[in-house]
Amino acid sequence: MGDIARLVAKRLGLGLLTLLVVSILIFFAVELLPGDLAEAVLGQGATPETVAKMREQLGLDQPAPLRYFQWLGGAIQGDFGVSLISGERVSETIGPRFRNTLFLAAYAAVIAVPISIILGVIVALLRNSVFDRVANVLTLTSISSPEFFLGYILILYLAVNTGMFPALANLREGMSLPELLHRTFLPALTLVLVVTAHMMRMTRAAIISLLASPYIEMARLKGTPPWKVIVRHALPNAWAPIINVVALNLAYLITGVVLVEVVFVYPGIGQLLVDAVAKRDFPIVQACCLVFAATFILLNLAADVGAILTNPRLRHPK
Repeated sequence: MGDIARLVAKRLGLGLLTLLVVSILIFFAVELLPGDLAEAVLGQGATPETVAKMREQLGLDQPAPLRYFQWLGGAIQGDFGVSLISGERVSETIGPRFRNTLFLAAYAAVIAVPISIILGVIVALLRNSVFDRVANVLTLTSISSPEFFLGYILILYLAVNTGMFPALANLREGMSLPELLHRTFLPALTLVLVVTAHMMRMTRAAIISLLASPYIEMARLKGTPPWKVIVRHALPNAWAPIINVVALNLAYLITGVVLVEVVFVYPGIGQLLVDAVAKRDFPIVQACCLVFAATFILLNLAADVGAILTNPRLRHPK
């Protein structure tokens, strides 16, 4: 147990170090943008006195390293500053949007994860068959298609032509769960089509690799039924790569929803990020980027820990 704790602590330390580096890149990338932020907020008609007052109010008269540490200290406490456009606290603006993004990601994951694992096992058992070839063509098509393209195709056929689902994922307070699931089905389906293809192909590759192992051949020679070979022998040893793939795709579901949210006008953190970039609301841009980075690093850490716990060779490295 001590080895596992040390490995997890090491992964956690590397994750925190990565997040620190990413926070530096996020902050100073905004600092390197051309133009004066105070002048951008006040407009071209601002006088030098008002620009100087705004720079003092925003803290721009202080050195950049000092402002970074102040921003990082506030971010650790959940305080990302104030929006330049609305004047509201950034954390209060991001909170509801991030919950909406998490709901959309969870909605897609509940559909995609079991389907991709089951299809991956079936395709591995039927490899080189017609079903396998058709599945490979469909998954490659899904992977090669950008999310916004898939989203517009779904809008055309399932919203415009048939009217089965709304084209825009407009949300309001007090919506029932069935209505919420109905309104968000198209953006969730867009994410499902992309991540299912990735997870299914990786599950198929993991199962096929294990089916060539000597112990699998021995189980077959003993007359073990094919389904029992998969369930009792191959699948338990395939959990490590499968968990890794699932965790990485869950990270994509949360951090890669920007285009999907824009296409369906879904009120998530991705849509908020795009709006903030268009309005040059840099405190919200920095906060959204840091939240995305922290989520991605956390899920990558979960993938590493899951792989360690399910693979004895990783728990006891030579």
